[in-house]
Amino acid sequence: MSGWKTHGAGIQELNSLNLLQAGSVIEDGVRIFFPENIQIGANVYIGHDTILKGYFDKKLIIQEGSWIGPQCFIYAAGGITIGKDVGVGPGVKMISSAHVKEPSDGPILKRPIERNPIILEDGCDIGTGSLILMGVTIGKCAQIGAGSVVTSDVPSYTTAVGVPARVISSVQS
Repeated sequence: MSGWKTHGAGIQELNSLNLLQAGSVIEDGVRIFFPENIQIGANVYIGHDTILKGYFDKKLIIQEGSWIGPQCFIYAAGGITIGKDVGVGPGVKMISSAHVKEPSDGPILKRPIERNPIILEDGCDIGTGSLILMGVTIGKCAQIGAGSVVTSDVPSYTTAVGVPARVISSVQS
């Protein structure tokens, strides 16, 4: 026996959410964990088969007007804030925790968890299939190219692409 505990199947009753404002659409197949720590603003769209994983002591906040594509995985163990009018393409993953590197002996899976927030500022856009890792802030109106792995902050009004993502252009606001 491994000692693992199930997180359950995820809720279907939207009245369990901490906040769900008018005009938001949550498509079929969306699975929601720790709904008491998830806030969804007005006019938000969440696509089919997305997983929203709040956490027992951190918030997942999706502000008004944002669009989350289908089959996304958003894990808020370190907290995640998605600003206003943010676009998140299909299949994007955001993970705000990781196992610590030290000590270097023993299985990585058994090491403590480090948690740091992810912040997507207003108006940014995350390309299809991208991965956003813990501790990252993506600036206002920044664009992340499809399939990018974002491991460090991306300034406002820039475009970043690649693995790891690097800024390739900048636009004055």
